[in-house]
Amino acid sequence: MLFDSYQIDIERWPLLTPFRIARGAKTEAVVVTVTLARDGIVGRGEGCPYPRYGETPETAAAALEADLHAVRAAATPAAARAMLAADCPPNSARNALDCALWDFEAKASGSTVSACAGLPPPSPLLTSYTLSLASPKEMADAAVEHRECPLLKLKLGDPPLDAERMRAVRAARPEARLVADANEGWRTCDLEDLLAVAAEVGIEVVEQPLPATADAALKNLASPVPICADEAAAPGADITRLADRYQAINIKIDKTGGLTGALSAIRHARAAGCRVMIGSMVTTSLSMAPAALIGAEADWVDLDSPLLLARDRPHAMTITAGLLSPPSPELWG
Repeated sequence: MLFDSYQIDIERWPLLTPFRIARGAKTEAVVVTVTLARDGIVGRGEGCPYPRYGETPETAAAALEADLHAVRAAATPAAARAMLAADCPPNSARNALDCALWDFEAKASGSTVSACAGLPPPSPLLTSYTLSLASPKEMADAAVEHRECPLLKLKLGDPPLDAERMRAVRAARPEARLVADANEGWRTCDLEDLLAVAAEVGIEVVEQPLPATADAALKNLASPVPICADEAAAPGADITRLADRYQAINIKIDKTGGLTGALSAIRHARAAGCRVMIGSMVTTSLSMAPAALIGAEADWVDLDSPLLLARDRPHAMTITAGLLSPPSPELWG
């Protein structure tokens, strides 16, 4: 048997300040974790239930229980991951278990996840810092407050003020690199004008400007700024079918079902001619660690949760001057 025991937990981690996007605000990160154990070897993984796709902590925990029973008889962690990929839907539950299996394999073999997966050893990554949706002045002030972060991500999605928000942040931080995320909050009638402002202020990429259900308006659009799929890159989505509407794909391990699925998604995105962002939900460093392993494959990295949490796990990843530290072996991998 692959493991002797396991434990599933729903955990709540408070944020430093409320995190606001176009769909609402949150004050805590709610995650589901799984711990696998055998002969003193422990593997851990974390998933973040995604309300946008109908997940709750309770449904994710139940799905994780089912996934565990589906793979428990596997002979090796690699065989278990293959069973997950073949038989279980890509979601936060599969993400948690997939990453726990990678962690377990690395510890059982005395190696690292990067070596087991054939990836280069992790190194510091430049990550964006997210400015929550707020008034133009509040977002500009937050940009100045985090002057040490060279790459900022603007949460948008309130069209009447979004042009002003972009211009205010650019005026406050003329030297910064900027990306933006509308979280499906723009309308087709807003698109041309707001993309023009994004280009004017030097925003490098705009994530999900339109609802995923209305993104036919992006087909073959001559946008002055690359457009990145996020919500449109739903769990199980065929990334190659997005390439006529999006020039980039935001790959999140909670939507690919873990590190295994993310590696496949990157290959498909590149084959379709798309650029890649590695993103995440608001989670702890236990979720950041596997995502960070593939950061070197990305054009943009958006893994700033360690700066958003009021507290994090022991041996947490750190961000200094915008650089995300590699995960320590005590944390994961």
